[in-house]
Amino acid sequence: MELITVTRDTRGVATLSLARAEKHNALSAQMMGELEAAARALAEDDSVRVVVLAAEGPTFCAGADLGWMREQFGMDGETRKAESRRIATALEALVALPQPLIGRVQGNAFGGGVGLVAVCDVSIGAQGLKMAFTETRLGLIPANIGPYVVARMGAVRAREVFMNARVFGAEEAVRLNLLTRAVPAEALEAAVEAEVAPYLACAPFAVRDAKALLNALAGGVTPQQVDFAIDGLAARWETEEAQAGIAAFFDKRKAPWA
Repeated sequence: MELITVTRDTRGVATLSLARAEKHNALSAQMMGELEAAARALAEDDSVRVVVLAAEGPTFCAGADLGWMREQFGMDGETRKAESRRIATALEALVALPQPLIGRVQGNAFGGGVGLVAVCDVSIGAQGLKMAFTETRLGLIPANIGPYVVARMGAVRAREVFMNARVFGAEEAVRLNLLTRAVPAEALEAAVEAEVAPYLACAPFAVRDAKALLNALAGGVTPQQVDFAIDGLAARWETEEAQAGIAAFFDKRKAPWA
């Protein structure tokens, strides 16, 4: 793998890292494919007891890769849907991990990056980071990540930030239920370790069964919800508004409504 790294320690803790720091860990087609493959491989590894989702560099994830977005400009609707599904399947693979998934969010997360934070069982963020659902500024909607972030945040909290692209900080992300805790950047490593350590004192397969039970009792994101979101984004791409907004973004000028 080129854009994702996986390391394991002797305790059975695996760290799954976004490794495209020079591009602010923006989600390209290749990166999303590697992320899905890595998650599915970890799910099959009985020696792994806890997974930490992390990222290299100062940014956790800037959202969708601009080159990938530009390519979608010229696609037909069905091809665009197939491309759109890449992030949904990557998120689904992370949600399906039988092991606890701990997010180590060291920097900014926008768009799809917020989706990655949302699928973790626990997410610890560094104070000073920024988050936003930026899609509506472009005339798009946060569709593919939508089922997962609404499941995490709840509809009432999501209404505060899901539609307006407002930037919010780590402390507000805690209140919105995206982050579990916000800590000083220098304390992030210790805070993540504090989340990991208790699991290592528990029976590993009892932890897996407890997570499966919790997920079943809580109800999860359904395939129908994912399909509905993908169809909604595909329809939005076809609008004049979205075409104008994305063109303005690439041309580095204000969108018509700004």
